[in-house]
Amino acid sequence: MTTVNVRDPGLALPGSPAYDAATAVFNLAAPAEPAAALTARTVDEVRGAIGHAAATGRRVRVHATGHASAAVRPMRGSVLIRTRLDGGVEVDVRRRVARVPAGTLWGEVVEAAARHGLAAPHGSSATVGVVGYLLRGGLSFYGRAVGLAVNRVRAIELVTADGEHRRTDATLDPELFWALRGGGGGFGVVTAVEVELFPADLVITGAAFWPAAHARRVLDLWRRWTLDAPPEATTSLRVMNLPPLPGVPPALAAGPVVCVDGAILAARGPAAARSVAEDLLGPLRSVAEPVLDTWQEATPAAVPGVHMDPADPVPVVGDHMLLDELGDDGAEAFLGAVGPGSGSPLVVAGLRQLGGAFAVPDPAGGALNHLPARYSYAGSGPPLGPVTPQALRDHCAKVRAALSPWDTGTTVPSFVESFDQPQGHLGHDEVRRADLVRLRVDPDGLFRDDIAPGATTLR
Repeated sequence: MTTVNVRDPGLALPGSPAYDAATAVFNLAAPAEPAAALTARTVDEVRGAIGHAAATGRRVRVHATGHASAAVRPMRGSVLIRTRLDGGVEVDVRRRVARVPAGTLWGEVVEAAARHGLAAPHGSSATVGVVGYLLRGGLSFYGRAVGLAVNRVRAIELVTADGEHRRTDATLDPELFWALRGGGGGFGVVTAVEVELFPADLVITGAAFWPAAHARRVLDLWRRWTLDAPPEATTSLRVMNLPPLPGVPPALAAGPVVCVDGAILAARGPAAARSVAEDLLGPLRSVAEPVLDTWQEATPAAVPGVHMDPADPVPVVGDHMLLDELGDDGAEAFLGAVGPGSGSPLVVAGLRQLGGAFAVPDPAGGALNHLPARYSYAGSGPPLGPVTPQALRDHCAKVRAALSPWDTGTTVPSFVESFDQPQGHLGHDEVRRADLVRLRVDPDGLFRDDIAPGATTLR
């Protein structure tokens, strides 16, 4: 089949290459299957698709890279707009702000900012889309120093259900600006954002790996270090069972490993950053010699590569929750569920360090502006070979039960792996306030299916 006739905005139907391109997702276990789709390069194309959907009685869905495809409502019967707006990243060096068209990947922003000695609050992968990551919270390896990434958004451009192209910021429709920043979506199609950058010439970053036999000792040392770690350091600990695939170092595919990775900003100078790195890594390296250790002084351009997130689409089943301080009992429960001898089919299961600026409410922030938790847990694996999707779901449930005493009951939208898993990043008052904005800018509910679970009371 081919695209529909010229009187519509170039929407593609199932069976055409344009449809396949527009509906491509990063999580191959959760395909997007709308009635029609469009890769939008201009604001006028976005307007046209919205108008066509409204005229034909279909709801509008939006994605860029499709990383969150498993966490959203099914798209059947809808019109999907894949945002890949033209224009490129523009850096205002004086204001330390980058204007980023929707659909831009973080790698492009990192490269553009680094040319001016600046850095962005990006995630652990260069291939994640900027807009979805930002407006769903955004956990950065700089986050304990600069806070949730969404707090650094300074302006948002979007097309609303009436076809109007709006710009919103702290002074232009501040209530819409508040709702867009973590309010759960469903307000329109974001076409660009402005995000504040920060000075960064030097970081200490990398990853160190030990055989999983040392997991308990490594976890205990890392967890105790996190209790009073300085805010310029943001790290994670992961238990990894990597398959022998291209790009995976042989030393890491030889058996389960435990990894500590992250970044330390040299905000107080190189000597202070080196001291923080030694406080973290010295005791860990004394446990046993790492099988691989890439921690080093580098420019911010090196940070997106240290977490070893896959660069290409893969099928994934996983889970996520925010946790309170674990203590010895929680550490034992974590390793009992995902560590050596647990029978875990998860390829990666880890804890990301929170606290610091992550935990401080931003008075100028949006609906989601801080995380009152100590760790973010995430675990996932591909349903490949003998590992079935149900086996992964069953083990995710086992991990959730084991960690339930420390579960805060809240989540970070950008980490949610499944539409069915418990979610809750907004309180009742925030949900009600966001819904009032939705009713104003989208009274007919054109974008209502694009709202995150738990973020609305509207039907």
